[in-house]
Amino acid sequence: MSTYVSSRRKLDNALYGVANGEEGALKALYDLSANAVYAYALTFTGNVYDAQDVMQETFIKAYEAAPSYVSAGKPMSWILRIAKNLCYDKFRRQSRFVEIADERLNEQLSATDADPTDRLVIMSCLTELDEDERKIVVMHAVGGVKHREIAAELNIPLNTVLSKYRRALAKLQQILKGEQK
Repeated sequence: MSTYVSSRRKLDNALYGVANGEEGALKALYDLSANAVYAYALTFTGNVYDAQDVMQETFIKAYEAAPSYVSAGKPMSWILRIAKNLCYDKFRRQSRFVEIADERLNEQLSATDADPTDRLVIMSCLTELDEDERKIVVMHAVGGVKHREIAAELNIPLNTVLSKYRRALAKLQQILKGEQK
C-alpha cells in the first residue's frame, strides 16, 4: 500500500471519528493535515497571521461539517476546499486579494527560525516565481500537499501542476547558482 493511500485512509478515518465524536479524532485530523492546510492558506493569504486564522477556522468548520462528510477517496481535497472557501470569505471581507509583496514575504519569513541571510535568499527566490508557481511550490514543499490535490484545488490539470513545479524548481536552482557566483 502506498503512503498516499495510507494517508488518505488515515484522514478518512479521522474525519469519520470526528463525526462520531471519538476521542482524539480531531487531534489526529489536525496532526495529519495541519501543515498542508497552513501552507495552502499561506499561498492564498500571503500573510502568516491570516493563514493561521484560516487554518484554525478550517478545523472548526471541518469539525462542524464532519457528520455530513462522505468519502470520495479525497479527504485532503475536502479539507482544502474548506480552507479555500474560508480564504475567499476573508478576501471578500477585506474586499481585495492580497498579493505576496516583498515586505509581506519578509515579514512571514521573520516569523520563522531561518537565518537572516537564508531569509533574504528565500525571499528573493520566491519573488522570481509567478503566482501559480509560488503556490504550487509552497503547497507541495512546505505543506506536503500532493500534486493531484494541488491540481484539484487550483483547477488546473495535473500535468500542468507537475510541469510548473519542475519549471519553478529549475528557476530556483538557476537563481541560487547565480547568487553563488
